[in-house]
Amino acid sequence: MNNVREVEVVVVGAGQAGLSSAYHLRRTGYEPDRDFVVLDHSPAPGGAWQFRWPSLTYGKVHGMHALPGMELTDADPLRPSSEVIGAYFDRYERTFDLRVRRPVDVHAVREGSGGRLLVETSHGTWATRALINATGTWDRPFWPRYPGQETFRGRQLHTARYPGPKAFAGLRVVVVGGGASGTQHLLEIAPYAAATTWVTRRPPVWREEPFDENAGRQAVALVEERVRQGLPPRSVVSVTGLPLNDAIQRGLADGVLDREPMFDRIEPDGVVWDDGRRVAADVILWATGFRPVIDHLAPLRLREPGGGIRVEGTRAVADPRIHLVGYGPSASTIGANRAGRAAVRDIRRLLAEEPAAA
Repeated sequence: MNNVREVEVVVVGAGQAGLSSAYHLRRTGYEPDRDFVVLDHSPAPGGAWQFRWPSLTYGKVHGMHALPGMELTDADPLRPSSEVIGAYFDRYERTFDLRVRRPVDVHAVREGSGGRLLVETSHGTWATRALINATGTWDRPFWPRYPGQETFRGRQLHTARYPGPKAFAGLRVVVVGGGASGTQHLLEIAPYAAATTWVTRRPPVWREEPFDENAGRQAVALVEERVRQGLPPRSVVSVTGLPLNDAIQRGLADGVLDREPMFDRIEPDGVVWDDGRRVAADVILWATGFRPVIDHLAPLRLREPGGGIRVEGTRAVADPRIHLVGYGPSASTIGANRAGRAAVRDIRRLLAEEPAAA
């Protein structure tokens, strides 16, 4: 191949997980561009946050944990989170001289020669001794399939393209999904829409008690067990329940959060249940989550029969050169920080044990 550059470590993705990993590489003596490179396909700093809808202000963000080595202070809670966190990530990259390369699309990671991996991208190929995959989930929104979906005459969109509540003024909106995004969308849209209907596969689980450190450890352990078995990860949020805060309580009292079971099919003008009930709709908003972006790793055949990549800590069990940070139990912002540090520690040990080929 032409234009193959050699480094010790390639970091794919520059969200919380990727920047945390790059920070720890830098802190332990690795030089950007010489020893490691960070590749990010997004147009600007901010990871997936830069694509969040304008009405998601920083004050509405739950559990944003600072990156290692630099606190996020004095942020305006009324400012869009995309702007606050985008500016914070930009300042972080410059402060620690991480030299993130963007926009760079990673197409595939393959076996190379001399024990190296070949990372094929839109800007050439890197040959690396280790890879930290920190690609997150934002670029792979999950769309369930239901009978008649293609016949719907209204608009269908996913959380990933949510434009804010005013776009739904005067419309009948069905929101699908039982997570935090679904409830946030409903509470925002209801004052503008002609009508809203909330449907979920399972009844929502409301959490009244504080989400303390012990509850957090238990939740992470449940997610971690899945990836250890090679099953596709579920988000940490999926096992924590939804906080019963003041906004949620108002939504329950007002009837906005009256949940309906999942409909059975979609018709041109709405959704239908097998018992004959119908809801007319102009819009179906799918707040149905995301899946890990790992297709570029397919040539390495890391997936287990269960559909996921079996991971111990952050290391792919099938290939110790590959670390997945921000995957499964490390998908939270604080989890990504810890996982970045752990991945770098393991990679340093691996590279010290396996000298570079001459």
